Amino acid sequence: MSTFKIEGGFKLKGEVYAQGAKNEALQILCAVLLTPERIVLSNIPDIIDINKLIELLGKLGVKIEKLGPNKMSFQADDLDLDYLISDDFKTDGKALRGSIMMVGPLLARFGKGYIPKPGGDKIGRRRLDTHFDGFIKLGATFRYNREEYFYGVEAEKLVGTDMLLDEASVTGTANILMASVLAEGVTTIYNAACEPYIQQLCKMLNSMGAKIQGVGSNLLTIEGVTALKGCEHTMLPDMIEIGSWIGLAAMTQSEITIKNVGWEHLGVIPNTFRRLGITLEKRGDDIYIPAHTDGYEIQNFIDGSILTIADAPWPGLTPDLLSVILVVATQARGEVLIHQKMFESRLFFVDKLIDMGAKIILCDPHRAVIIGHDFKSQLKATKMSSPDIRAGISLLIAALSAKGVSEIQNIEQIDRGYEAIDDRLRALGAHIERIEE
Repeated sequence: MSTFKIEGGFKLKGEVYAQGAKNEALQILCAVLLTPERIVLSNIPDIIDINKLIELLGKLGVKIEKLGPNKMSFQADDLDLDYLISDDFKTDGKALRGSIMMVGPLLARFGKGYIPKPGGDKIGRRRLDTHFDGFIKLGATFRYNREEYFYGVEAEKLVGTDMLLDEASVTGTANILMASVLAEGVTTIYNAACEPYIQQLCKMLNSMGAKIQGVGSNLLTIEGVTALKGCEHTMLPDMIEIGSWIGLAAMTQSEITIKNVGWEHLGVIPNTFRRLGITLEKRGDDIYIPAHTDGYEIQNFIDGSILTIADAPWPGLTPDLLSVILVVATQARGEVLIHQKMFESRLFFVDKLIDMGAKIILCDPHRAVIIGHDFKSQLKATKMSSPDIRAGISLLIAALSAKGVSEIQNIEQIDRGYEAIDDRLRALGAHIERIEE
């Protein structure tokens, strides 16, 4: 287990490039299973979760070649399907939540898909009903081994149908979409997630020969085809990391430029930070954040009531950024209510911020009121442990702004979602050291 040692209170300066999108990569990498032809992927983030999935694909028999930094080719033309029912797979698969999205492509192409109950962040219950309900509606038979926590779906053939998803699940939409592109007939998916990552998956599948209409909306129409071909695809910049850099710049009163962010794919993220009083400028496809030497002031609603920031399905605010926004608010002028609707354990890291001197009232598992310090009182350094990816980066931001030397343990959680974060922070002038144990 490794630890970050951070000396806080220093202003940073410089340029940073956002990594490839983690949540897009998890879907796109699973889509390589849909064809025996070669697929070339660029801007793949070099992070633990993605590397675990690539390793899993390799064990399944996918031929993988590294072509350069963050660029690889994949060819799934000779898979070992027996691996899917092996003890090794039951161990390997449950270490990564994103492995669930292998099921749809495998079911579509080979008539069967299996997965152990996947792991991931400990942020509350994350059910899989949407995925398997969709597979069943396409004609698959579902089975679940309760003793081994092992899921399976099998079908002689999949047949297109109309379905209304019980929730706009991003991973559920991706999984059902990948299953339906090789189904017989037409499938419609209503209440589909329409995040940029789903749009990117649709773009890739269409370039492979799929026939998907309604991209960017919550109603997808898929005309099944008999086979898909290879393609080349480039991941978007990671919007969650972009938001993290914005929050870091404001919280440390630093002047930072985030390069090549893909503004058209950021949705409400820039304006959400602006509502916290943070200045950010669009310079071409870059985001420039000036040093907030006079702080930043939270806006109220137009009737004067306290601002509420809540997560919502796209085009609403992604829940993955609420932890960052909460931390940034601790040094704002004013108050804000953070409402995390999706996961009941994601706000439990606030006790660590309270220990650092933040003024936070945790109302219940989903809501917290933050009263900002307006930089009149610095957070105090402390020792803490990262409970999940997004809380981990939020605690890192807090430590970089705090007075004194902080330690963050269990930083593998941060490494799961952020590529070489300590190296990139040092390049901006941060005092951070990785201690291997």
